[in-house]
Amino acid sequence: MLQTFIPVFCMTFFICLFIVLMQFLWQQVDDLVGKGLDMKILAELFFYAGLSFAPLALPLAILLASLMTFGNLAERLELLSMKAAGVSLIRIMTPLILVVSFIAVGAFFFQNEVLPRAQVKMFSLLFSMRHKSPELDIPEGVFYKEIDGYNIYVKKKNPQTGMLYDVMIYNYSGSFEDAGVYVADSAKLKMTDDKQFLYLTLYNGESFENLKDQRGSKSNVPYRRESFSKKEVLIEFDANFNRMDESVMAGQYVGKNIAKLKESIDSLTVKRDSITGTYATALVNSTYITNVSFDAKDDSIIASSDIKDLSLDSIYNSLSIKTKESILSKSQQKVNNVRQDYGFKETIQRDDNKTIRRHEIEMHKKFSLSFACLVFFFIGAPLGAIIGKGGLGMPVIVSIFLFIVYYVIDNTGVKMSRDGNMAVWEGMWMSSAILLPLGIFFTYKAVNDSVLFSFDTYLNFMRNVFGIQKKRLFEKKEVIIESVKPSEYVAQIESLNQVCEKYIEQSTNKMSKNFIYFFEDKHQAQGWDDLIVKYNIFFETGSNADNNKILLRLSDYPVLFKINFGSPTHNNKLGIIIALLLPFSIPYYIFAMYKRKKRLMAISSIIEKNKELIQVIKETYSLD
Repeated sequence: MLQTFIPVFCMTFFICLFIVLMQFLWQQVDDLVGKGLDMKILAELFFYAGLSFAPLALPLAILLASLMTFGNLAERLELLSMKAAGVSLIRIMTPLILVVSFIAVGAFFFQNEVLPRAQVKMFSLLFSMRHKSPELDIPEGVFYKEIDGYNIYVKKKNPQTGMLYDVMIYNYSGSFEDAGVYVADSAKLKMTDDKQFLYLTLYNGESFENLKDQRGSKSNVPYRRESFSKKEVLIEFDANFNRMDESVMAGQYVGKNIAKLKESIDSLTVKRDSITGTYATALVNSTYITNVSFDAKDDSIIASSDIKDLSLDSIYNSLSIKTKESILSKSQQKVNNVRQDYGFKETIQRDDNKTIRRHEIEMHKKFSLSFACLVFFFIGAPLGAIIGKGGLGMPVIVSIFLFIVYYVIDNTGVKMSRDGNMAVWEGMWMSSAILLPLGIFFTYKAVNDSVLFSFDTYLNFMRNVFGIQKKRLFEKKEVIIESVKPSEYVAQIESLNQVCEKYIEQSTNKMSKNFIYFFEDKHQAQGWDDLIVKYNIFFETGSNADNNKILLRLSDYPVLFKINFGSPTHNNKLGIIIALLLPFSIPYYIFAMYKRKKRLMAISSIIEKNKELIQVIKETYSLD
């Protein structure tokens, strides 16, 4: 098993990692192209990116490898041979369960120790690449804007000599109001040796420049115009690759192991609670009472009033219009100030909560991804045994579908946890909680040799539900080991008729009972199992007949399906509860009664055909 699984796992892991890296490259291509980066820098970035995305590729690799391994074993009948030798599926899976458990534990330690360092290196390189100046390549006929503070237009270039013709340069490095314009017939551009500046030599042109900082008054702005045959301009342009300080990224949540994450969560929580307590205390102790100055007339009105009869409304209504306007203006201003103040405090609290959730998400991710490896194994291995197809066809399709489901659920949980719409542990473990029952179900079905993906199984079920009968076909056998004895076969048919008549009598009596009686499990007609057994024996015996008339009669018999549409439970009290759960019970009751009537019609048809068959047997074999 290990010799079969490990090579397939290694192959699928590197394939999945390559796919994930291609997705990463597609997302970051705009920041990498046109920067003139060395292959050494790019190789370093992809190395750290490979380490960072290895945990994401691991569950998919395990799912695909387990599907292919057990699919190949089932397709080559090796799995069947081991089961025939008395080895259970769980016993066959045991070595791989140990290996996958070891991989899951190793993935946890990898994410806790190696992954933070790799992510710090990767994000530091990405940040440095994004801020690196682009490779200098001025196109023809368009304005080139990649040099900070300059727009350069070149009508034509000579690649052999490096000369630029019909050049126009807008210089707004100081400010737009002090922008300068250079127009030249030709120019030559080269980089200084330290790659810190561009050395531009202009030939036969003019320059225009505003001198706003030298103006004598606000209305008059001086400018300078210059004609030149040769002019040299030094432009600041850092073309070197400057690495970002990794200590900045190491302080982020992506650069911490579990111990540091816990420490950060505790300190951030204490800080948040302290700030929240301060805000709460200030809110409780705050007052909205404001001193208001009244006019002399307003004071005399208030003083002459009885204090017992005073209220805020009466005081306000007794004031002059000017005083009312003053009170309303101050109240509105204070409300706006309070709203802005608490809006700012809410923003601070929201940022602190988001930072704490980010740390908690990163900590849960180190456990959930490792657990997902085990979940995907218990989905892939049983599915491979059930499907029985190896190679890269069906396993790849099933793996991609299941991984997409996992990826969508996991990303949804992460987003909801990050936004605070769900508890962090719920969002991070939601995908595993949904897929784990699926793994248990597939394992149970595989252990019990279920035909889960057999088309005939579902076809027979649909025929049973919708009453679609399959045509029986009996043909005369070339070799009959035990031929039919006519007299014994007639006795067997008569015995079957008695069972059918008894079943019809019991079912007819019970169908006349009420709705509750049906759900009390008292509507289950006795003798159904005995009828099915006798009916099957009847066909097995008749199939050995050497007379075509008998075989043709047997082909006309209806098909009886085993499902007995009665009460959905065998508990009387529970059946009554289900009966009262309207409107779900009424449609089921109507459907069950319809199926019961169809069954009674089929059994009545069997009785009639039995009588006809007995007559044919007596005439054929001259029986009395």
